[in-house]
Amino acid sequence: MSESQDTIIRQLQQYTTCDVSDALCKLKYRNGGFLSGLTMWSPQRQDGPTKIVGPAYTVKYVPLDDPAPKHPNHYIDTVPKGAVIFVSCPRKTPNAVYGGLMSTRALVSGAVGSVIDGRFRDLQEQRELQYPIFARDVGTAPPAELLKVAAVNVPVQLQTDEQEMEVRPGDYLIADLNGVVVLPVELVEQALPLMQKQVEADDKMAVEIKRGMTFTDASKRFR
Repeated sequence: MSESQDTIIRQLQQYTTCDVSDALCKLKYRNGGFLSGLTMWSPQRQDGPTKIVGPAYTVKYVPLDDPAPKHPNHYIDTVPKGAVIFVSCPRKTPNAVYGGLMSTRALVSGAVGSVIDGRFRDLQEQRELQYPIFARDVGTAPPAELLKVAAVNVPVQLQTDEQEMEVRPGDYLIADLNGVVVLPVELVEQALPLMQKQVEADDKMAVEIKRGMTFTDASKRFR
């Protein structure tokens, strides 16, 4: 990971996913970068202070009958240190596409967490590892009877009918109790100052609202 990426990650760690989305909304980026349907499963289920921030390392699963050739090596062995693994698979896949051994290897590689746009398995093992997992749901069966990995570090589409969102290699993924947000790498320098400004304004608003000021008046004064 580059020095510039380290600096960006340290800055982003100060903010929640909501702060990131607020900034992206100001920049007119669709849905504030929110990736719908992905929630925290490990180390706890939607509880605790877990937050992950890092550049996306993407994995694309496709059906076995897809003409694309199978990726020659296992993706988990080339995860960069500091990355967030983002695994994409076709919609309505009943099988899990990620398991406990993947997280064991990811930890050794220095990954900070995994986001599974589908199902994962071995939930207890994930929690024993204290490894952050954000996903759509859990499952029990492995993927091999239905799917193959066709590509690594390519742009992938979020697998939902709620929105059209893309995750590209190197885009920043931020995930916490509120959900998962993608921050396009080209918007980072514009977004970070907006986050700081918004948080400072909100902190001042909270103080005055607690003293009795209306939300409307506080908004006019500080936003």
